[in-house]
Amino acid sequence: MATKTYDAIVIGSGITGGWAAKELTEKGLDVLLLEAGKNIDPNKDYSEHKMPYDVKYRGLTDVKFMEENYPVQRQCYACREYNHHLFVNDKENPYTTPADKPYLFLRGRHVGGRSIMWGRQVYRWSDLDFLANEKDGIAIPWPVTYKDIEPWYDYVETFVGISGMKEGLPQLPDGKFLKPMAMSCGERIMRQKIGEKWRGQRVVTIGRTAILTEDHKGRAACHYCGPCEQGCITRSYFSTLNSTLPAAQATGRLTLRPHSVVRGLIYDKDSNRVSGAYVVDGVSKQELEVKGKIVFLCASTLESARILLNSANPRYANGLANSSGVLGHYLMDHLYGSGASGEFPGLEEYPDLGRRPNGIYIPRFQNLKGKDAKYLRGYGFQGGSHRAGYLGGFQLPSLGSSLPPGFGASLKEAMKEPGGWSMSLSGFGECLPDQRNKVEINKTMTDKWGIPAMHITADWYENDQTMYDEIRDVGAEMLEASGCKNVRTFGESKPAPPGKGIHEMGTARMGNDPKTSVLNKWNQTHDIKNLFVTDGSFMVSSGCQNPSITYMAFTARAANYAVEQMKKGEL
Repeated sequence: MATKTYDAIVIGSGITGGWAAKELTEKGLDVLLLEAGKNIDPNKDYSEHKMPYDVKYRGLTDVKFMEENYPVQRQCYACREYNHHLFVNDKENPYTTPADKPYLFLRGRHVGGRSIMWGRQVYRWSDLDFLANEKDGIAIPWPVTYKDIEPWYDYVETFVGISGMKEGLPQLPDGKFLKPMAMSCGERIMRQKIGEKWRGQRVVTIGRTAILTEDHKGRAACHYCGPCEQGCITRSYFSTLNSTLPAAQATGRLTLRPHSVVRGLIYDKDSNRVSGAYVVDGVSKQELEVKGKIVFLCASTLESARILLNSANPRYANGLANSSGVLGHYLMDHLYGSGASGEFPGLEEYPDLGRRPNGIYIPRFQNLKGKDAKYLRGYGFQGGSHRAGYLGGFQLPSLGSSLPPGFGASLKEAMKEPGGWSMSLSGFGECLPDQRNKVEINKTMTDKWGIPAMHITADWYENDQTMYDEIRDVGAEMLEASGCKNVRTFGESKPAPPGKGIHEMGTARMGNDPKTSVLNKWNQTHDIKNLFVTDGSFMVSSGCQNPSITYMAFTARAANYAVEQMKKGEL
């Protein structure tokens, strides 16, 4: 029987794959969505309402099991006993790094991908970001400006549902917001004190988050249960599973195929086009081919590069669509791992806001109108002020702190009162694009499905280290200015290993020149016109903001362009 040819194949069902599937089906295309991992049943796989007594190790995890099967993933703050099944088994999905350059590839393999476990913070870029490379003479210029992307930010935010507060800051454009979440008393004090001391140069705002504060497009407002990374049965935060996948399925034009591990893309040398993908069935390990008129590669920054590199052929010997030679290079992540914390005295009469799944954000304030720092670009802060829970302010060890004091009567007394108020700030800094940071193919190692694995080389350099060192001191400075006491800085002497920020991007950057970039401004490969890449691979620089809303906007824009070109007969 002849293999069906779909109008489009989308590879990967995470944040960008979900958007590609939604946009292409809603515009009339018959779409095959390939996902390497299993399907997700929220009723079985979500665990946000489970308590410690519902799981075998009371939230402490089986340490030996995690060390054997999840040695990389367990280093992610979100990977716990409740939800480790949402992360990849590292033994089945190996990769290598140089011995002195660790890299943490934190990821999931299931329908919805990391959109189920993501941090949900969404911040637009501005021309401070889009024009930075050109201004600084770093790497290559972006082929777009904020004006090009602004309507697509509007478009995706209107569908997603973003809660946030308008601030009118040029470096952090306002978006289409639902009502903001409330700040705690400590955060309100910090907002006031920082505003007074720095006269608007530094601003404390509530986090802009893809969590609903009011019912929106058939999804319920958040009820503040807390651990969003364990799923959301009420669909209150945005994910593929909660939002874009149901929209695509509603068209009747989507075929979802889980357990479909893409080994490579099928290339037709006569037409210089891709015609489909080679797929290994994740359960049976049998190989099959799927056919499509266009392909959207949305497998994630590293996996998409891996697929293209593993698709090398005589014409593109260094990787498919890689005539430029830059495929796999310029891998970026955000500087992460340093900041400061302190205690907020005098607030004992005020209750906390409960399990609000959000914090505060301090947008970048360095190098805005010229170079006023010892480094290029800048950083922002994320954090929050909370009151410690009951048990006298001691948290259960499952949350990473010490045991409650005493036992018997003394323990009961300690349980009667909540603890004190504290405030913390963690920095997220911009990583400059560097050709030395790259992903290649390890020709001697394969994954569970026999596909050659990745070798990742990434490190931090002088600009990164200078910025990282400053973050601690500036965080402490702002906490002290806000009235915090016993202020302490945190962070190792070097930033956390690349990948720990979980904002990997680069590897197939866009640009105007086919000699120095893989993609054009529409996320279309220069070399092969029916191949699009819309996950974080396309990023030319990293900014310091959480990047997912930017990925979504570019994906919707690329899908619209692809359909227009198909209608014109150009694809």
